[in-house]
Amino acid sequence: PRPLPRAGAGEAARGGEAARGGAGDVGPAGAGEPAGAGGPEEEDDPEVEGDPLALRLESLILGADRRYTPFQAARSAGVSMDLAARFWRAMGFADIGQAKALTEADVLALRRLAGLVEAGLLSEPMAVQVARSTGQTTARLAEWQIDSFLEGLTELPEPGMTRTEVTYPLVELLLPELEEFLVYVWRRQLAAATGRVVQAQDDAEMVDRRLAVGFADLVGFTRLTRRLEEEELGELVEAFETTAADLVAAHGGRLIKTLGDEVLFAADDAGVAAEIGLRLIETLGRDETMPELRVGIAFGTVTTRMGDVFGTTVNLASRLTSIAPKDAVLVDGALAVELMRSGEAPESEAEAAAAEKEGEEPVEYRFALQPMWQRPVRGLGVVEPWLLGRRGT
Repeated sequence: PRPLPRAGAGEAARGGEAARGGAGDVGPAGAGEPAGAGGPEEEDDPEVEGDPLALRLESLILGADRRYTPFQAARSAGVSMDLAARFWRAMGFADIGQAKALTEADVLALRRLAGLVEAGLLSEPMAVQVARSTGQTTARLAEWQIDSFLEGLTELPEPGMTRTEVTYPLVELLLPELEEFLVYVWRRQLAAATGRVVQAQDDAEMVDRRLAVGFADLVGFTRLTRRLEEEELGELVEAFETTAADLVAAHGGRLIKTLGDEVLFAADDAGVAAEIGLRLIETLGRDETMPELRVGIAFGTVTTRMGDVFGTTVNLASRLTSIAPKDAVLVDGALAVELMRSGEAPESEAEAAAAEKEGEEPVEYRFALQPMWQRPVRGLGVVEPWLLGRRGT
């Protein structure tokens, strides 16, 4: 394995003044522009304070040193302070007053977002939404990555080194590889999402789409939190989320989000969602370390925003999950009808059994549906759940 240099050793390798961001350097904003009239005014800037290693790490990751106050960054980018602050908060960053804490990369980001608005490609609210969705998604990713990489470093490369010292060279080695991989995955996901959108039957369906939405919920999780140690609980949640995410992806669904003891997934096809629900029950049921699982799935119109799903169909799926028996899948009437319409479940188990008894060629159904008692569901009126199973089991 490639040896880890001590913290700071990589700075020289990145090249003298370019690495230190001297006054005449051009940061990653590119454009070959010096600070000039729109740049920082050194004599009026608040003092830059902070942990030296944290500042070196920030410079390494961002590719530039701190040079601008928020006012100077907004002026250099040619946007109002109000819009710059809205973008900054939307990305999930705290207000910093007028501390000199921004870089050329921040200026470039402001220019790009403002340029999309000026060109008419995005409205101002949409640009803010782009900033917010990107910030929320990448914040969790960044936290997970740095925690995981440092936790995994159980054996320090050299005697006497601390984790603090290891952080800089570790990030220095991982940064370019992770950046390229992130862009690759994002492009793949963007291609998949674009493909789904262009297959929509009409413009309205691009926003309000008909999807199958499912929740999978661990039974008795609250009791587990009182019984298990924090590390054990964390391992259980990670195992549940990993298994669920893999199953959802492998069978053609999309993991919308994880909520510790619960996952939310969606699929364009009712049969895909049904298969995912049953696979979750079957797979986790074989794991003796896992609690029982309940799954609820509903089919209908769903509003999508910032990668999340909303609406009555989502609420119904959540309610079905809360009333589902342990290690079972409950679906709503709309999803049951879709399975029958597509020939994946019989309209009547009795009629299917009678046809087979009379010698008719049996139909290969994937799923079995058993109607349950109608019941009132808070906020949704009376619903008729169906118990989903595999045919012949």
